[in-house]
Amino acid sequence: MGRYVVRRLLQMVPVFIGSTLLIFLMVNVMGDPIAGLCGDRQCDPATAAQLRKEFGLDKPVTQQYLTYMGNVFTGDFGTAFNGQEVTELMSTAFPVTIRLTVVAILFEIVIGITLGVVTGLRRGRPVDTGVLLATLVVISVPTFVTGLLLQLLLGVKWGWIKPSVSPDAPFDELILPGLVLASVSLAYVTRLTRTSIAENRRSDYVRTAVAKGLPRRRVITKHLLRNSLIPVVTFIGTDIGALMGGAIVTERIFNIHGVGYQLYQGILRQNTQTVVGFVTVLVLVFLVANLLVDLLYAVLDPRIRYA
Repeated sequence: MGRYVVRRLLQMVPVFIGSTLLIFLMVNVMGDPIAGLCGDRQCDPATAAQLRKEFGLDKPVTQQYLTYMGNVFTGDFGTAFNGQEVTELMSTAFPVTIRLTVVAILFEIVIGITLGVVTGLRRGRPVDTGVLLATLVVISVPTFVTGLLLQLLLGVKWGWIKPSVSPDAPFDELILPGLVLASVSLAYVTRLTRTSIAENRRSDYVRTAVAKGLPRRRVITKHLLRNSLIPVVTFIGTDIGALMGGAIVTERIFNIHGVGYQLYQGILRQNTQTVVGFVTVLVLVFLVANLLVDLLYAVLDPRIRYA
């Protein structure tokens, strides 16, 4: 296990460098940060030259990237164009988005897996058909439509919740945004769990457990569910980073000042330091989540061993 972890950590290094280099090049080559900093009015040449020198934009892109990566390993993600440290923006944005992501993941695990097990055990019955149709509708409807509709009905028309989340973003106010954020992934988890349960239900080890006279609950939880959760865990693990980075629409709808909001503002204002800094951390989240998922396989299926 130890050798496998070390090998995976070494494999993460070129992936991290390649991903950050690609993002850095896309952000710096495809736009002019100084033009975004000056706003609607065009900067005069002297001011533009001074700003480029101040933010290091007058150097070659390769040198800019090497300087940036050197600063990243010391915990310096640069300074936004408004003079605020990017790490300060992260310290306020990431805790909010992490809480929102936790709520969304809990919805995926509790509701998605539960519905998947129920429909997988009752394949072809009315409850199975109903859940399949419901998940198909959820997948088909864009997230911003679902969010705006729930906000209008529950927040504005019926007054059950606050239409927007307060700056502190407590867990109780993040329930509805978390459900909106997790809606599409929840539908996929339900369908994936259903398919896996239905396939493994006909396996030999399940028939053997039933023939031995084990209780139905133990057959489902210990034998059937554990083996069926491997593809589901893979999806949820990779979905963690996607939820954190893809929360732009949800955070905009409910006025949540998290990672999605900061990325939106950075892209809108062409603030390269903010965008690259946040995406760099999100890349690390993706890599760590994938590593944890691979290690979790051995817990779910004891037959899996790592050399």
